[in-house]
This record gives sequence, C-alpha cells and structure tokens, in this order.
Amino acid sequence: MNQSPALPSPPPLDQLAERGPLALFLDFDGTLVELADTPDAIHVPPTLCTRLKALADRLDGCLALVSGRALDDIERHLPDIAVARAGSHGAARKHADGRWLGEEPEGLPEAAVQAMRRLAEHEGLLYETKSHGGALHYRAAPESGAMVLSFARDLAKEHDLDVRSGKAVVELVRPGADKGGAVRAFLETPAFAGAQPWFVGDDVTDDDGFSACAEMGGGGVLVGDRQGSSAHFALANVARTIEWLGL
Repeated sequence: MNQSPALPSPPPLDQLAERGPLALFLDFDGTLVELADTPDAIHVPPTLCTRLKALADRLDGCLALVSGRALDDIERHLPDIAVARAGSHGAARKHADGRWLGEEPEGLPEAAVQAMRRLAEHEGLLYETKSHGGALHYRAAPESGAMVLSFARDLAKEHDLDVRSGKAVVELVRPGADKGGAVRAFLETPAFAGAQPWFVGDDVTDDDGFSACAEMGGGGVLVGDRQGSSAHFALANVARTIEWLGL
C-alpha cells in the first residue's frame, strides 16, 4: 500500500509528547502484524510482547491494544502480553494485569451463530468463532462481499445486533461494541487519565477510535491508504508503523 497523499506522516512520538503525556491505542491486524489469508495464518514476531511492554513502560503504562479479534485470540497469539487490551471491537476490555475493565460481554445468540455457519458452509466462506461475536471472511471469494453484508444486516436486525465491516470481513457484535467505546473506557481509568490519546489502525472499524481520540485532544494515524478515513496522519504500512512506534 502507498501512503495517502492527503495525509502527512505523523511527527515523532517525542514531538507529540511535547503537548502532554501520550496514550497510544493500537490495532493489531494490518497495524502491528501483516494481514493474512486467514486469521490464524498471521506471523507474530516472538519478541512482540516484550517490545510492546517496553513501549508501554516508556508511556508510563498508557498503551492498549484494541482489536477486532476476541481477547482469548489476542492472548493466544501474544501469550505473554502485559499491556491493556480490548477485543471484539472494544467490547471486551482488560487492564494490563489481566483484570476485567467492566463486565465481560455476552456472546451472540446461538441462532445467529448457526445461521452464519450455514451461510459459510454453503458459500465457501470462512466463519470465525469469537467469544463475543462472529465473523464471515470472504477474502477467498471477494465477489461475495455485497451478499455477505446484506445477509449480516438482515440477521443483525432479526437479533438486535450490530454489523462491523472490515477488509474482506463482516462481523456481528452486540450493540455498542466499537473501538471508540474502548478508548473512552480506558481514558476513564487512573492509568490513562489526562493523557493525550492517539489511535493507530488500518481498517474502517478503527475510525471510531480515531474519532474518540480526536474528541479528547488527540487523533488518529491511518496505516495504509484508505479513502474516507477520519485520521490526521498516515503511515505507509506495518513496517513503517513498527519503526514509528520504536518497536
């Protein structure tokens, strides 16, 4: 991906910090690790947990991962994670020490899960089971995108759920599950209070995080080139993002 010409590169972290203490909220897929054909096919550097903890220490603990993945999936790929994190698009949140921030959210109704499984089997899609949601991946069948989105919207209406769309994926989640909500929840905790928040992410669902950070005196950093983003700055790719973060 090439960097969008409409968005400049972000200033160095030290320069951003001249405005006050920083809080960083980082997406995972497409931001810290490269996207892959399936969710389990990603390559996670073995030292990533250690490097994230070092970055959190530099920020006095004001660092959180905010991912569309379920928390148990994040923790499976990052088994030694010791930073704050939110999964299922921000619905499930934990402090750095693993304590829950708020209550653990509910999973999807079983009828909705079975409906998505049937569609995936019939159409040759990948259904990803999540603790607090469910995702239909159509990277292997991109022509199915419009159909999958329409199906998900109808199913969401039937079961009072929300739809989240991303890169070749459509997800169903409980109402109110968005990354902006996770940002606001963390900023209300003592560890993050008063910090200048910046969200770094690549996908459409990260725009909620960008907007929440902007409302609270920070902003968003887009990874890659995507039209219509509400980010203030852009980084060309995962490698450039890792470099900018000093990981």
